[in-house]
Amino acid sequence: MPPDPKLSGLARRLVLDGLLEEQAALDAQIASKKGKQTFSQYLVAKKILPAKKLATIAANEFGLPLFDLDAIEPESLPRDLVKEDLIKKHQALPLYKRGNRLHIGIAEPTNLVAIDEIKFQTGINTEAVLVEADKLSVLIEKFLESKDEAMSDMLDEDLDDLDFEDTEADDKGGEPESDADDTPVVRFVNKVLLDAIKKGASDIHFEPYEKRYRVRFRIDGVLREIASPPNAMGGRLSARIKVMSRMDTAERRIPQDGRIKMRISKNKAIDFRVNTCPTLFGEKIVLRILDASAAKLGIDMLGYEPEQKQLYMDALANPYGMILVTGPTGSGKTVSLYTGLNILNTEDRNISTAEDPVEINLEGINQVNMNPKVGLDFNSTLRAFLRQDPDIIMVGEIRDLETASIAVKAAQTGHMVMSTLHTNDAPQTLSRLINMGVPPFNIASAVNLIIAQRLARRLCEHCKTEDNIPSEALLEEGFTQQDIDGGLKLYKAVGCDQCDKGYKGRVGIYQVMKLSEDMGRIIMREGNAMELADQAQKEGIADLRQSGLKKAKDGVTSLEEINRVTKD
Repeated sequence: MPPDPKLSGLARRLVLDGLLEEQAALDAQIASKKGKQTFSQYLVAKKILPAKKLATIAANEFGLPLFDLDAIEPESLPRDLVKEDLIKKHQALPLYKRGNRLHIGIAEPTNLVAIDEIKFQTGINTEAVLVEADKLSVLIEKFLESKDEAMSDMLDEDLDDLDFEDTEADDKGGEPESDADDTPVVRFVNKVLLDAIKKGASDIHFEPYEKRYRVRFRIDGVLREIASPPNAMGGRLSARIKVMSRMDTAERRIPQDGRIKMRISKNKAIDFRVNTCPTLFGEKIVLRILDASAAKLGIDMLGYEPEQKQLYMDALANPYGMILVTGPTGSGKTVSLYTGLNILNTEDRNISTAEDPVEINLEGINQVNMNPKVGLDFNSTLRAFLRQDPDIIMVGEIRDLETASIAVKAAQTGHMVMSTLHTNDAPQTLSRLINMGVPPFNIASAVNLIIAQRLARRLCEHCKTEDNIPSEALLEEGFTQQDIDGGLKLYKAVGCDQCDKGYKGRVGIYQVMKLSEDMGRIIMREGNAMELADQAQKEGIADLRQSGLKKAKDGVTSLEEINRVTKD
């Protein structure tokens, strides 16, 4: 006589094998649902069947591999892949990731919903392995505890009591105090800031939309969604962040800028640069994490090729002239400039910087934060610098003709001037200055060096694998036949529990162009960027694409990543 049709999955198998009475199986099935346990957990907890025997039977019945959890250390489990609520809901634990395949430990072999939901949430191919129910419960508990401890490792204080300097907002009215001091909101914002530091994010985006709210981190130059709080929390989150960064909480119609300093310990603090912007459905807030240690890495850590590094060091050794760094927002221009300033920062030099805003605080350098509301702009600050016996001047960005003219004149009159522009490559920088209205002869005599740069993600050393690309495709990408004949090896991203989708950290890609006499002649006759680029190629100066391909040849990054950050 077949078992009761109400029996399903593992319960049915156990009855057929004579290991469980039919009524006992039905009772266990009902009781496990009421107790919000899996069927296997219930049987093991009530000592009806031993966990190991139950797992072996289930593995044989359903054709799943059996895995012994004693071989797993909680610290080695992949983190931040599967949401905690899914782990708790399904009693399913991510055990290890190989390539684009995630292996999930379950004790209930019929729990296909768990695999589907985890696959949907992670976007990773997911496979189940069968484990013993009692060991799974213990390991899940340890895993969730270790995740909570990992956050507190960074900071001993409770999330409610993190130390933020200058967190009192000006008394400008506006948001109710309860909104800004709402405990769940305070804890959520604090946790997001800590998570961002832990994961090495460069920016945090708080974004309101019509039907949802999301929080994203920019990690290694790529945005990732990390939370989706209730839409109704949007206004309270904005109020809290604005209070922390000393903004006017009542003003929601115009963009605002602020700053947060979070003290990690007595000797270390993290700065966040904050900007709000009104959108259709609330204020979008972006926090830039300002990492002072990045500016102290040293020039050898930035990714310059030996000849590029030498050109930069030679330019820094000049007593006067201009060094320009160019590239899009987030390409590492500030770090390149501050690395140079660190090299020059000695007792016998007077160094002053004009920035909007000051991103990295360095002792020994006089830094001025622009404040256009009171008339403190780049032009007035540069004029003040020139009256204060400067040796080295750093201008955050050359935006207009007046700033450019003062900077060029300073470079011509015995001062070292360093600055940034937003252009695509080094030759276009010279054309941009001409288009601003700076006389060509001033550019030719003042500019010593131009550095164009991008940031590419580094391949993870633990999981990168060789990429087989046809020779024809390699030639089209810009490699030479000599490269191919010389045994060119390229690598691709795979992904493991040590990295983020096959990448970990970033490396700079540079075009370092010293202004030669021939380039000066092209500038004097107002030649265009294409002529300057051709001349740079004749002089053996690698452009951004060529520098990127060199990084791919060296196995530092992938061709796919080079294609993302550079173009032919």
